[in-house]
Amino acid sequence: MKIIISNASSDPIYIQIMNQIRQSILSNEIRAGELLPSIRQLAKDLQVSVITTKRVYEELEKEKLIDSVVGKGCFVSGANKEFIREQRMKLLEEKMIEIIRESKELNMSQQDLINHFTLFFEEDQTP
Repeated sequence: MKIIISNASSDPIYIQIMNQIRQSILSNEIRAGELLPSIRQLAKDLQVSVITTKRVYEELEKEKLIDSVVGKGCFVSGANKEFIREQRMKLLEEKMIEIIRESKELNMSQQDLINHFTLFFEEDQTP
């Protein structure tokens, strides 16, 4: 799991970290049941306060994306697959809105955009 903190970002550090871990979970880069770094280890790796990483994990646990097990650590949740699917759908919708806006700036018609999607959908060989 690679996390990049930007001092130029207007987002607080904990939000940057949380968003990147959330994205890794929702994109399946980190899979259900996978152990996350300890709060202390993550803080050390990112050179941030333990309080910051503790807050990140608490927020992700509230979102039901991770589970904390006393004495064992924090794991990616596998219990709420419907919630994770819903979150992934939300991210997909955001990307689609971005594509629609870009296509409008290019003066593409709705049908042109649909044709492009159809072409790429049919060409994609991903299982």
